[in-house]
Amino acid sequence: MYYEEKTPNRSFSANAIDWCLQVSSDSTLLNAFVDRLGEIVTESNILPYDGEAILIDDHGAEFDWPAITRTLIDMIPWQVETARIFGREMPIPRMTAWFGDGAYSYSGVLHLPAPFPAIIERLRERAEALSGASFNAALANLYRSGHDSVGWHSDNEARLGNRPTIASLSLGGERRFQFRHRETKQTITLGLRMGQWLIMAGETQRFWVHQVPKTAAAAAPRVNLSFRHTVP
Repeated sequence: MYYEEKTPNRSFSANAIDWCLQVSSDSTLLNAFVDRLGEIVTESNILPYDGEAILIDDHGAEFDWPAITRTLIDMIPWQVETARIFGREMPIPRMTAWFGDGAYSYSGVLHLPAPFPAIIERLRERAEALSGASFNAALANLYRSGHDSVGWHSDNEARLGNRPTIASLSLGGERRFQFRHRETKQTITLGLRMGQWLIMAGETQRFWVHQVPKTAAAAAPRVNLSFRHTVP
């Protein structure tokens, strides 16, 4: 893992498991992780300003990440969607699937409502435990090789509401992930590994865009699940 702007990691153990905390500001998000988790994890804040992006190494014995990765690759009904970008229809350079209470659309792509499979429901509960937020939808992405990617974007659709919290889980091969500030153009680069959660909250989607760029290096398949809360 590597950053252009580094912040210290810290490990912690918390005993309070059965509590409920409503996260109301960027400043309380980090404390929520410290208070909520019942096992040793490592976390760090990626963004230096204008948002919160908390990186969590989740290595609890409860989750066999390689086995979960294989299961998700095999059981999810992956599709290659066609998006309309700058007036042109282009195949999206990755495979996707959607699970949630309502439909979801972006760039001319429409995902219909679909129930959570049991394994994704279990991961949704984990995402909620880590973030203190509630989620009713998940977008799944499969990066088959280094040729698959997602370009600069932010998750700022109206259905996600104001200041959304998004919990993104990385599984499978490590891939380069980048943030870029909309105004200052500062770029932060890191490698996302198996079993890492990236919790984006506060003003992150307003001020920062992010991407998973293509790479010429050999890359094992990567699964990404991003949990979010959609509103009507």
